[in-house]
Amino acid sequence: MIRSMTGFARSESHGDWGTLVWELRSVNHRYLDIGLRLPEGLSGLESAVRTRLQKILVRGRVDVWLRYQAAAGGGLQLNTTLAAELQGVYTQLTEIWNLRESAFNPIDVLRWPGLVQNAGSDSAVLEAEVLASLDQTLSRLQEAREREGAALAQLLLLRVDGIAEQITALRGHLPALEQALRNRLQERLQDLALQVDPGRWEQELLFYLQRQDVAEELDRLDTHLAELRRILKRREAVGRRLDFLMQELNREANTLASKAADSQVTFASVELKVLIEQMREQVQNVE
Repeated sequence: MIRSMTGFARSESHGDWGTLVWELRSVNHRYLDIGLRLPEGLSGLESAVRTRLQKILVRGRVDVWLRYQAAAGGGLQLNTTLAAELQGVYTQLTEIWNLRESAFNPIDVLRWPGLVQNAGSDSAVLEAEVLASLDQTLSRLQEAREREGAALAQLLLLRVDGIAEQITALRGHLPALEQALRNRLQERLQDLALQVDPGRWEQELLFYLQRQDVAEELDRLDTHLAELRRILKRREAVGRRLDFLMQELNREANTLASKAADSQVTFASVELKVLIEQMREQVQNVE
């Protein structure tokens, strides 16, 4: 079943390391656009997080938030490796810029991301939990998108059935339409009091009927509807395919309107355009 690009998921996990909260919100977008916000100390996971999102999601604007609260009572510890690296950089700067030792403020350095860590947490364990929790949240987001996709599919199928009904009604009307065209042309000839060769009359009538014939457009509409029903059963991203089909359906409806020879064909073409436009609006939310 198709998936919507609209969805929301949230998950919360707890452990000795503290509390993690993921929130994922997605809306429709032409391409995949990821907005990611990670807390200090976990920004190094950005690449891994984006990779996971790109494996699952194809289209949509996805806003991703992670909140992390370290466990209470764990204390703080200094990342001595990072501190040593920062000291080396500072020493080089003092030599190059001739800085005075008093210009250095240790409090400012403590704001450096990752310099101070929670003593009770193992960074490897915490990072593994972050990614595992993300996978769980991402799965919930996909479930939400699939539920909305199922609802969208039902709305689209209702319009497909409505278009099919209009096509069936028009096909049943074609014999009466052809007879009406014959009578109309005959009446014009009689009004002009012209004597026309029977063979020539049939040729002109055939040419006139071909110009007004809508059977070909109805056949193409049937083909497009069959393809639409087939696509709506697929689980992959089909939004662009559906958008293309909407253009094709609209093209046939316009051609039908240009050939309208009586009020019933005109009415049917208007109804088709309304149904197709309703479908087009819904398709904009399909992944």
